[in-house]
Amino acid sequence: MKLIFELSGEHPTLPFSEIECLGEIIESGMQVAVMDCPDAEETKRLAMTHCVIEDLGRCHADMNSFEEMLERLSLETDDAFAGRVKKISDTIIEDSQLDLERCIGSHIKGPVSLNNPLVEYRAVFSGDKCYFGRVIHKIDRGDFAYRNPMRRAFFHPGVMMPIFARTLVNLAQTREGDVLCDPFCGTGGVLLEGMLLNNRIIGCDMDRSMLKGCLENLQSAEVLRVDSAKLPLCDNSADVVVTDLPYGQSVCIKADSMDSLYNNSLSEIRRILKKGRRAVVVTHIDIREIAKQYFTVVQFHEQRVHKSLTRRVMVLE
Repeated sequence: MKLIFELSGEHPTLPFSEIECLGEIIESGMQVAVMDCPDAEETKRLAMTHCVIEDLGRCHADMNSFEEMLERLSLETDDAFAGRVKKISDTIIEDSQLDLERCIGSHIKGPVSLNNPLVEYRAVFSGDKCYFGRVIHKIDRGDFAYRNPMRRAFFHPGVMMPIFARTLVNLAQTREGDVLCDPFCGTGGVLLEGMLLNNRIIGCDMDRSMLKGCLENLQSAEVLRVDSAKLPLCDNSADVVVTDLPYGQSVCIKADSMDSLYNNSLSEIRRILKKGRRAVVVTHIDIREIAKQYFTVVQFHEQRVHKSLTRRVMVLE
C-alpha cells in the first residue's frame, strides 16, 4: 500500500530514517515522503510523523494541476468530510491554504463537515510537488507529552525525551516479542518505549540509584546491576540493542579512559547482538572509527540538544 507521511520538522534526517523501519521510500520532499508499506497499522508506532495518508495522487504544486488531479480522481463519500492543506515552508505554491481547502471541498461529492468530519482528505505541498490523499490516522503526539520524564515516579535531569527514545527504538527495527537490551538503561526511557511496542526489555547499569529509579518507573522491567563491559548475557541473545552511552568518565564501566569505555561496551554489544540485527548507539562525540571495528555503520545522525551538547546517533549492523 502506498502511503504519504507528513513528517515533523524537528530533525532533517531522523524522521525519514524512522519510517524506513516500515518499508521503502519511493519519493520524498521536505517533511514528506511516499513509501510502500505492507502494514498501515504498524505506522502507529512512529514518533516523528504527524500524519499518515493513503496516497491518492500527486501533482505539480500549482492550482491548475491541483484542480485537474481532483477532477481526475472524481472522489465521492457518504461520510461527512473535510479538506485540509499543509504548506511546507519550501513550497512554491502561492495560493492560500483556505483557497486550496475550498478547492478540495468543491471537487469531492459528499457532505462537508469542518468541525466533526468522519473523513479527512489532505494535501501536503512541499517544494514543487503536491501530495494528496485520505488520512488513515494521525500520530497522537500528546501520548509522548504525557510520558514526559518529569511526570514519572523517578526523574533525573538530562534524560532523553520520549519522542527521541521511541525514534531510536524504531531505528533498531524492533519486532513484537524481540528482546531489547539497553546496557546503560538509566531511568528506563528507552526500555519504556520498547515495552510499549511489546518487546521483552532488559536493562543494565552500574548505578544502584538509577536502577532503583528505573524499577520505580517500570516495575515489570528486568534490570541488572552489572559492569556493561561484562554483561551476564549469552552470545547472540539480544534481538536489538538501543543505548545512550555515558558522556563522561562513568562508574557504569570500570574503564581507564573514555576510548576504553567505548571499545569495551561496543565489543560487548557486538557479542550479545544477534547476527543480522541492529544496535542503535547514542554518544556525545563521533566514535564511528571505534564502531567500525565491530560493526557496519549504516546510518549516522547528529542532533543538537543545546549549546554544549550534540547527540550523535549511530545505527549499527
